[in-house]
Amino acid sequence: MTIITRFAPSPTGRLHVGNIRTALHNWMWAHKNGGQFWLRIDDTDAERSEERYVDAIRADLAWLGLVPDGEERQSARFHRYEARLAALHAAGRAYPAYETAQELDLKRKIAAGRGLPPVYDRAALALSDDDRARLESEGVRPHWRFQLDHDTPIEWDDLIRGHQKFDAATMSDPVIRRADGSWLYMLPSAIDDAEMGVSHVVRGEDHVSNTALQLQMFDAMGAAPPAFAHEALLVGSEGKLSKRLGSLGVDAFREIGIEPEAVRALLARIGTSDPVEPIADPERLIETFDFARFGRAPARFDDAELAGLNAKIVHAMNYDIVAPRLPAGMGETEWLAVRPNLKTVAEAADWWAVIDGEVPGDIDDADRDFLAEAVRVAGTIDWSADPWHALTGTLKASTGRSGKALFLPLRRALTGRDHGPDMAALLPLIGQDRAVARLGS
Repeated sequence: MTIITRFAPSPTGRLHVGNIRTALHNWMWAHKNGGQFWLRIDDTDAERSEERYVDAIRADLAWLGLVPDGEERQSARFHRYEARLAALHAAGRAYPAYETAQELDLKRKIAAGRGLPPVYDRAALALSDDDRARLESEGVRPHWRFQLDHDTPIEWDDLIRGHQKFDAATMSDPVIRRADGSWLYMLPSAIDDAEMGVSHVVRGEDHVSNTALQLQMFDAMGAAPPAFAHEALLVGSEGKLSKRLGSLGVDAFREIGIEPEAVRALLARIGTSDPVEPIADPERLIETFDFARFGRAPARFDDAELAGLNAKIVHAMNYDIVAPRLPAGMGETEWLAVRPNLKTVAEAADWWAVIDGEVPGDIDDADRDFLAEAVRVAGTIDWSADPWHALTGTLKASTGRSGKALFLPLRRALTGRDHGPDMAALLPLIGQDRAVARLGS
């Protein structure tokens, strides 16, 4: 069997971190099994779907390295949904219903008042042909429902949650098409999965009840259902999915300098028994991908963990990968010198300015004599070898200073900062002339 997965976002906004995790896991499962990963644009909602979001989804997946093997659009498949609905109606598994939203809401309130579950009473099935003709002559347009088989339990073995069982009699016949003719999610998704040959559906646990309904749809269409894996939902460090986390996406990650490798490394592992590690190579992540390692507890997404992971990814990035993103004139030697202190690649520009630009003086009056001595010593040492240790060693002997009193005034004068890359690597790049000028300013 060819493994086929799909990622099916609605183009009504930018992808957020939960969407990205779903896309990543579908992509990983397909690639681990030599299969295919498809992008399906679920754009049945014509009013809310926008082409700019379709373009953004494609661009976001490309940035993450999740390149689909093919693409489908639901808006191009309406004729397939019409045909399937007609067949289901003919088979007695789909029917028109004429209640308004207000009438349905009243029914739910009455059921709740009687202590009953809010299950649709199937009143529409009791209508005669004459009743339906009269309602339609009065301008009432029907919505359509899928008729569940109440006599057959719904069961499946979920790849993450284990054995699942639902009683169809406790569930309402789902609305599959609105009165205005627009399609809801349930039936088009099942039709597409069947006709695209999707073998595995990986999605959030908030879709578990949808899966129960869709399994009966697959059966009614005579189609073999895919295997399902329902992941625990993401929560933030505060223990719930905040509005901010719910909207955090690729555009936000890029804006703050997060690398796609860091996003992949974190989202591939959180919620599993595998440790989160700064693994840039996606093949290494794919090797260990296993639904058996996913837990049932919510997967905790922590901004600080992502930032730390990103720094470790940056610390391992070779010059040839980042060169196009570095300031003009910054070479491999400079990159390697500043890389261990970077949280993002963009911060390299700040250190290039320290190496090659002007540094504002920050000299304490108590250090002026010491720095004047440093200027003198800087003119006597060998700058072709290890000028930092030559400078500090000579100053320690001539001034008696050591530790912080020795190193901090020099760092401040030379870089304008209290912390930063190893001065032994940085000072040769600053060079003798600029160093003497800064020490004497």
